Amino acid sequence: GKGWGGGGGGWGKSQSRMEQDYHKDAKTGREVSAFWDMQAKNSKQATQPPPKWKLDAEMKEIFSSHDGNVGINFDKYDDIPVETSGEGSESIQTVGTFQELWNYFQLPDFLWQNTERCKYTKPTPIQRYAIPVAMSGRDAMCCAQTGSGKTCAFLMPILSAIDESQATGAVGVEVGQPACPKVVILAPTRELCSQIHLEARKLSFNSKIRASEVYGGVPAMPQLKELAIGSDIVTATPGRLTDFINRGVVSMRSVGYLVLDEADRMLDMGFEPQIREIVQKHDMPQSSAGRMTLMFSATFPKEIQKLAQAFMRNYIWVGVGRVGGACDSVTQNFVEVYNNSQKSQTLLKVLRENPNDSTLVFVAMKRTAAALEPELSRAGFQAVAIHGDMEQPARENSLSKFRSGKAKVLVATDVAARGLDIPVVSHVINHDLPENVEDYVHRIGRTGRIGRKGWATSLFATQGNWANTKILGGLLEVLGDAGQPVPDFMQRLASSRGIRAGGGGRRGSGFGGSDARGGQVHTSKVSGGGWGKGGGGKGKGGGGGKGGFGHQAPPQALL
Repeated sequence: GKGWGGGGGGWGKSQSRMEQDYHKDAKTGREVSAFWDMQAKNSKQATQPPPKWKLDAEMKEIFSSHDGNVGINFDKYDDIPVETSGEGSESIQTVGTFQELWNYFQLPDFLWQNTERCKYTKPTPIQRYAIPVAMSGRDAMCCAQTGSGKTCAFLMPILSAIDESQATGAVGVEVGQPACPKVVILAPTRELCSQIHLEARKLSFNSKIRASEVYGGVPAMPQLKELAIGSDIVTATPGRLTDFINRGVVSMRSVGYLVLDEADRMLDMGFEPQIREIVQKHDMPQSSAGRMTLMFSATFPKEIQKLAQAFMRNYIWVGVGRVGGACDSVTQNFVEVYNNSQKSQTLLKVLRENPNDSTLVFVAMKRTAAALEPELSRAGFQAVAIHGDMEQPARENSLSKFRSGKAKVLVATDVAARGLDIPVVSHVINHDLPENVEDYVHRIGRTGRIGRKGWATSLFATQGNWANTKILGGLLEVLGDAGQPVPDFMQRLASSRGIRAGGGGRRGSGFGGSDARGGQVHTSKVSGGGWGKGGGGKGKGGGGGKGGFGHQAPPQALL
């Protein structure tokens, strides 16, 4: 009887799983049917020009918070080293201003107007190099620190190459066919997807080009509705996009551009199988057929570069050096704490010294984030939190409050904060230091972005099981690279433990990595670029034609 009862329990669990699978399949079927119904009903919606009031409302919505280059310390960028390698890399013609880019490449009118609406005037280092490379039709692997302007660097050349007369807003969608985007941008998190999508909306505003976002953790129907109307640019997390492809509502057959953003994070989060499936196992045109592939990330360890070689053809490597190793526009401070229980008191003290700062507090665990938010609120701070156990609407509400200034403190875990673009951060506090220095560099890169001044304060535990000795060597190197002083207590601890600068899991060079193919590497300074170097082509270098490679648009057959 006992054995039979146990078997019955097992059957009950199995039946429950079967029932769940049944309901899931039924829901998926209803969503797919709804996609086709919406497509048939709205096939020409994208081709109908929106009324002026709607355009004005959208413009106000997407551009109202954009501060462009305000507060950017561009002088800091003039001496940043830039590594390039690959065939023709010595002839890269950089751009000094967006006006120069416009004059040389003849960008579409809508793109130039939207660049002005974004208040962009002077390209960041990665934009100066990556945009000309991509405009020439070459694949590119670009390594640049967080907050360096990577999104604009890949969107501008892509938007300039799409033929508006063939875009969704001009031709609509073909009823009975899946959504066929021309551009697929893969990103590790839903927050990063939303940020890229917003930038795509800004730069494609008032054009015939439609952009959509696809990510998990939220209902599928709103995303399916947007895809049913048609989409030229899809920004997606690998999991949800794979799901939609397998449902038959999205096809990769028309993809002419593939972008992998935060590629290192995608692999760290286990997305490699989905990425390979999307690129290699469906009907996406391969690089040999003319598809352009662009990779952007803060670090490029060799395992990612090996993956890139499977996706890319004859690519150009561009590595933009970190400013001062981590970021010399960030003042780094360390406060000694003796144990974990002392951290809360120290955190409150640091926050009270800078009550008006927009502050991002990093913690190691979700439960710490959940506990700190009410604790800080009771202490009189306007605090919100974001962590993996929160539902998406709650996460978005926290981010909205922080971005708008209604909340001055955002408590976040590393995983939840990956890919977040929060331009208002003036102070980063490491309540819990990470175990490796690369994560530390990512964290403090949330402030001091694009040359702005910022501050970072880290609570450094020196005793007990929570001591931060594992990362100490890497921190010594980061401080040395940035020309910033090492606190006495950290020097004493390093001496007593025999720790030297360079430990702590730091990867690669000051460029966040190097070209795994080897070959000749060209190093220059940002200030050394611009039209007029070298000899040939438009009154300057590179050897013939328009620019170093000769300006050639990617194959329009794919667009």
